[in-house]
Amino acid sequence: MVITAEDVHFSYPNNVEALKGVSLQIKDGEFVAIMGQNGAGKSTLVKHFNGLLKPSQGSVRVDGVETSKTSVAALARNVGFVFQNPDHQLFSETVEDEIAFALKNFGFEQEVIEKRITWALNLLSLTQYRKTSPFLLSGGERKRVALASVLAWDPQMLILDEPTIGQDHEQKEKLRQFIVQMQTQKKTVVTVTHDVEFVAECNPRVVLMKEGKIVADGPGKIILTNQQLLTESSIVLPQIAQIFTKLTSLGLPKDIIDIYEAKQAILQTKESKRR
Repeated sequence: MVITAEDVHFSYPNNVEALKGVSLQIKDGEFVAIMGQNGAGKSTLVKHFNGLLKPSQGSVRVDGVETSKTSVAALARNVGFVFQNPDHQLFSETVEDEIAFALKNFGFEQEVIEKRITWALNLLSLTQYRKTSPFLLSGGERKRVALASVLAWDPQMLILDEPTIGQDHEQKEKLRQFIVQMQTQKKTVVTVTHDVEFVAECNPRVVLMKEGKIVADGPGKIILTNQQLLTESSIVLPQIAQIFTKLTSLGLPKDIIDIYEAKQAILQTKESKRR
């Protein structure tokens, strides 16, 4: 599934121009993190990918289909969207019903629906809440219910708006592992996030936005080690990157952003010094 945005402009009814000529292409199997300060246009942009918003000017195409000429319902089967605020998409009486809703709408058989509900509940540590109202859960738990309700129908593309808010380290790691799994299946994941540490651990392609425009686009380890660029966008360097920028005098590389690379770099440096 390829998403192509060309010279996209968008203004809200209050005349606030949220997007100012954004052009972007996202290919099959990519993991893209869209970052930037509040008001940069991140959420506005991704809402164009499933037709929730239509460009004021320019075009957005999903698999060659222009989103302004099709409905959200037509796009929904292949483009799953998890909102920043889960209360914007939860409405069923129980967690189980919430997950089942879209599956029924998409015509899945009851046996398949049951299996997918159980799978999603296990994946996101929600099994004990199966018969519970989503509105009795914490914010972080409701976020996981919203995610489960989308993952259950197995969309080809997943859009996550601030998915790590309210989640502990264990849940963030589960999410990271699931994203890796989706990539092996050649599925596309786009996340809007302020969580620079989560992005650093995932090391995706990073699209950096500011004031309705894309100001940088490239590999995570390049964008997230550019201190000047991040500072201009009100983003702090990942903690690992902060450490390694101070260790270059010891022969360690400075473009390290996650603990896995950090461990490997330290071991390689030790080995080379022994020789």
